[in-house]
Amino acid sequence: MATEDEGELSARYQNTLDALSSLITKRSSCVSNNQSQRFRLLLHYLKVLELEDAVSQLKIIHVAGTKGKGSTCVFAESILRCYGLRTGLFTSPHLIDVRERFRLNGIEISQEKFVDYFWCCFHKLKEKTSNEIPMPTYFCFLALLAFKIFATEQVDVVILEVGLGGRFDATNVIQKPVVCGISSLGYDHMEILGYTLAEIAAEKAGIFKSGVPAFTVPQPDEAMHVLSEKASKLEVNLQVVEPLDMSQRLGLQGEHQYLNAGLAVALCSTFLKEIGIEEKNGLNQTRGLPEKFVSGLSNAYLIGRAMVVPDSELPEEIVYYLDGAHSPESMEACAIWFSKQIKQNQERSQKRSEQILLFNCMTVRDPSLLLPRLRSKCIDHGVDFKRAVFVPNVSVYNKVGYSSNDDRRVDSVTWQFGLQRLWDSLARGEAKSNLESDSKGKEEVKSFVFSSLPLAVDWLRDNARQSKQVRFQVLVTGSLHLVGDLLRLIRK
Repeated sequence: MATEDEGELSARYQNTLDALSSLITKRSSCVSNNQSQRFRLLLHYLKVLELEDAVSQLKIIHVAGTKGKGSTCVFAESILRCYGLRTGLFTSPHLIDVRERFRLNGIEISQEKFVDYFWCCFHKLKEKTSNEIPMPTYFCFLALLAFKIFATEQVDVVILEVGLGGRFDATNVIQKPVVCGISSLGYDHMEILGYTLAEIAAEKAGIFKSGVPAFTVPQPDEAMHVLSEKASKLEVNLQVVEPLDMSQRLGLQGEHQYLNAGLAVALCSTFLKEIGIEEKNGLNQTRGLPEKFVSGLSNAYLIGRAMVVPDSELPEEIVYYLDGAHSPESMEACAIWFSKQIKQNQERSQKRSEQILLFNCMTVRDPSLLLPRLRSKCIDHGVDFKRAVFVPNVSVYNKVGYSSNDDRRVDSVTWQFGLQRLWDSLARGEAKSNLESDSKGKEEVKSFVFSSLPLAVDWLRDNARQSKQVRFQVLVTGSLHLVGDLLRLIRK
């Protein structure tokens, strides 16, 4: 039974989440203007919180990108912690608890500290609000909170992941990071960042600072040209790094992680050199990576990316493969990872397996760019889904915390029926192709829409109990929110 103190802290924490939820606003149609205006307010907010000098003293690694920036940050934090540095890591989004965004020495901040830091910032900012100067928006407040936490906790290094874009992102209020990185670029948040890779790259390159070294990974020519041009104007030494050798063991799974790990190694090497810990860091191609780099890379951990989690009730019958991929490129990487996991499992297990897709994506995404890539890439690697399930997320846009009420109803599943129709059309197209090529017809792929995630999980478990000789391998993807919802549900 919880003690009274624990109960009081839990109530305070819930009140804190309610206050944080009040800062969430729907995106305006005039996004660019709003971004620019909100960004200009950041310096005012820092002044109100008396953080201007403190933030300027922080030693920061700043990372932007479309995909892989969170993984890169996690790798970098893990490496630098192995050097005995006190680390502060700020990433987004969170999956289950908002405190996941703030790690001190690799551990998410405690409820008690989070509550204290939150109200310290919230009250100070609230006192200075006016018609001209509103409260910060949700992500802006979280970035300010991160600065407050890391400055007060006196960390040796801050690894800072950009939330969205770069140029107008709240994290970009910093003036002089030690080093910057840009992970793989692709098409995402196009309604805000632009509809071409050149436009998107220009927004990401907004984190470059005059004279601050920067690294990126191989990019499409259109994007690389813009990055190089922006770097040249600011006299930034921009270097392109290659993926790590795949013989290196990584804590995060998937071939694409070797690209992110390579970027992290370059960032950490430069950081350590800049702060004078190791002039050369022992990074010699003939000798391989230093032991501390190897240890950091192999122990890195990021919830919701390439995770394999058995069902809590039926661990032998249902295994979930979780990946929050939500862009076309990351969907392909997810498909490759999942396919390899399935093949490895088939080699080890005598039990017959069946692959099932559990999918949702946000309405700002274009599912016609996601589902075809996922399906075709899996088929290319010999994995074919027998069933597909489409559900809405449990979590809602305007609420940070989760209610203890296990609500199994939603207002509408119109979007999910659209996803189902798209999936069925892909299956029909494949079936027609098989008939025309006179190949043996495949088993019909069945698809389902459930009005809630708990109902879908109940359905999976009921089927698993009836088919004990079959192991269900369920790929959960399309939305980090969906992954977080499922983790919360199956870990109850």
